[in-house]
Amino acid sequence: MKIQPAKNLQGTINLPGDKSISHRAAMFASLARGTTRIENFATSADCASTLSCFEQLGVEVAREGDTVVVTGRGKNGFRESAAPLDCGNSGTTMRLLAGILAGQPFDSVLTGDESLSKRPMKRVIEPLTRMDARLEADDNHAPLRIFGKNPLRAISFEPAVASAQVKSCVLLAGLNAAGRTSVLEKTPTRDHTERMLRWFGVGVAEEETENGRLITVSGDAGLAARDLIVPSDVSSAAFFLVAAAGLKDSALTLPNVGLNPTRNAVVEVLRDFGAEIEIFNEREIANEPVADLRVSGRGALRPRAGANVLRGKIIANLIDEIPILAVFGTQLAGGLEIREAAELRVKESDRIRAVVENLRRMGAAVEEFEDGLRVEKSALRGATVDSCGDHRIAMAFAVAALFAAGPTEIKDAACAAVSFPAFFETLATVAK
Repeated sequence: MKIQPAKNLQGTINLPGDKSISHRAAMFASLARGTTRIENFATSADCASTLSCFEQLGVEVAREGDTVVVTGRGKNGFRESAAPLDCGNSGTTMRLLAGILAGQPFDSVLTGDESLSKRPMKRVIEPLTRMDARLEADDNHAPLRIFGKNPLRAISFEPAVASAQVKSCVLLAGLNAAGRTSVLEKTPTRDHTERMLRWFGVGVAEEETENGRLITVSGDAGLAARDLIVPSDVSSAAFFLVAAAGLKDSALTLPNVGLNPTRNAVVEVLRDFGAEIEIFNEREIANEPVADLRVSGRGALRPRAGANVLRGKIIANLIDEIPILAVFGTQLAGGLEIREAAELRVKESDRIRAVVENLRRMGAAVEEFEDGLRVEKSALRGATVDSCGDHRIAMAFAVAALFAAGPTEIKDAACAAVSFPAFFETLATVAK
């Protein structure tokens, strides 16, 4: 894909449904009794993998455009799949599905593509083993063989890594455990699972303790079908917010964006960087906060004091947006330093290394750390960059290309389809 520089972004774009919420909507609708209609379901390849896995487990799924209708089988109504369940590139699919399948009275195998097969699964194997499921994985990587047990043993678990996927895996396993299963979360992570469990009628207890937030579900709980609309994906919005904020005279509107408090840090961080972002028409849809965003490009960006360093608890809130924020750092007075983000090294690619190498190819001054990077304000130039097969790297450097002098070529740009199949077409409609 070859991207030309742009003067500004103009117009209104409707973004795809939130990927994290869409995964959970499909899963919880499958666990529910009855039929659920899901509107604005994500068009991503990742979410298609989730639907495919549940179809193999006997769930009836009908899809037309961005609307999906799921006829659930109840939390104990799945049938054993005759073949391994292919999670594609989706870590969310594999880790959350592992929690669901651990409590089934049959065995399962979860596989994935080359990238997913390199991602760490010990973080879900450990708690599920403590719950009396048996799991096997070569060197803690997929394929993941799950020898289910029903009921599982209820546990109280404290994840070693702040991860919404691990938390969700344990809570989903807890729906088929004898007693009450709890997760102690020292660092807050995205809470879509807790919100959606409540939407489907499951009582979720939350308690603030001196050690963190304790989240508890009961193995007696059942899910009841309920229609919902998925908000537009704030992680997808981030690419357009950065592009418009970094290009003078831009005026871009993004309707219906999910602004969950555990996910919206990217909007506040961009405001701290000097971006002009208006939030209006705030409301709630299916237990998720939603609003319309309007971003304007005003030229020079001067961050507020202290905003040029991102570290600590906020990192978990915007882990997916760090590649595009690093690109934005090239446009900021004082640059940007990102630390305590080592988790980026075990995503779809080593995102720290991918960002550093590609920014250097485009002429940016970048220092790499084990847990992050520092980028200086830099005049970017067009270059050939490598997506490393990672959708967020491909999209982040499409935005970098808009800021650069001369055209930029992105290798394997098609991987953007993992989360946003129409990304490049959408960008072309607003880039001037």
